[in-house]
This record gives sequence, structure tokens and C-alpha cells, in this order.
Amino acid sequence: MNRRFIFKLAGAAGLTALIAGCTPMMTANEPDIVDIAASAGQFTTLVAAVQAAGLVDTLKSDGPFTVFAPTDAAFAALPAGTVETLLRPENRDQLVSILTYHVVPGAVTSDQLVGQRLAVATVQGQNVHVDGRHGVRVNDSTVIQADIIASNGVIHVIDKVLLPR
Repeated sequence: MNRRFIFKLAGAAGLTALIAGCTPMMTANEPDIVDIAASAGQFTTLVAAVQAAGLVDTLKSDGPFTVFAPTDAAFAALPAGTVETLLRPENRDQLVSILTYHVVPGAVTSDQLVGQRLAVATVQGQNVHVDGRHGVRVNDSTVIQADIIASNGVIHVIDKVLLPR
């Protein structure tokens, strides 16, 4: 398990008040975040990145987590060679930073975001800006499929890769 990820998760804050009393029903019978991503067919790059970063066990743990999951098309829209470069072992720290920027502690569903405009702390440590006033946007990405419930959290599919500043 990636210890830095766990420490950042433990120290991350921002949605505690929002999610209190509004956590979606998750059961152990449902697949976890990694299982859903691996079987969906539209997250092959994300799954490969999670594996290369050594975050599989962490994202299979109890959580709960909210993951803003970029599609393969979102990764393909990055400048040529970016994904390949990030997947190299020598770039693991940068890859971990980018991936953990897509994860928020707690399980947050789209109905909790409607009408809200929030700066939310990610596991990576920086904030993402969530705007739920007209659909749901995270920074400059759009949630194209919301509320995929996993046994350990929620996945929201986004159309762009989020890059920490």
C-alpha cells in the first residue's frame, strides 16, 4: 500500500460536513472501484496508470473514496507521449500526484453537489473546484456519467484528465 497516499488521505479534508448523513448505500457484494474501472472497458489507461503507480491495493481498500475517473479518450487528448512518459518507473511520483488529484476522501454523489460551488481537498493535497450549478464540472472537466456506486466509494466519469497546478 502506498503510505504517502494513506497519509494524505488521513489528512485530507473539505467534504466532511457535506457527506455527513448523506453517504450512498455501499455493500460488500458490489465490486470495488478498481474492479469497476477494470471491467468497464473505457478506463484501460486509468487502470494501467493505477497499476504503474502502485495504487491498486489502496483503491481496493475500504475507503470510502470519490474518484473522478478520466476515460481513455480523456487520456488520449493529452499531448502525444504524455501517458507513455508518465507510465515510466522514473516518473512514478508525478503519476501518483496526478492520480491522487482525482481522488477525494469520502463518498460524494452528484445530488450532494447540485447547486454547490466548492473547493474540495483531494488526497494529493491540492483542491479541485467543483461546480454543480449546471451539471457537474470539476476544474475544466465535465462529469459525463455520475454516481457509479462501488463497495468502497463512488466513481464519476470525467471527460478530461485533471492536472495539479
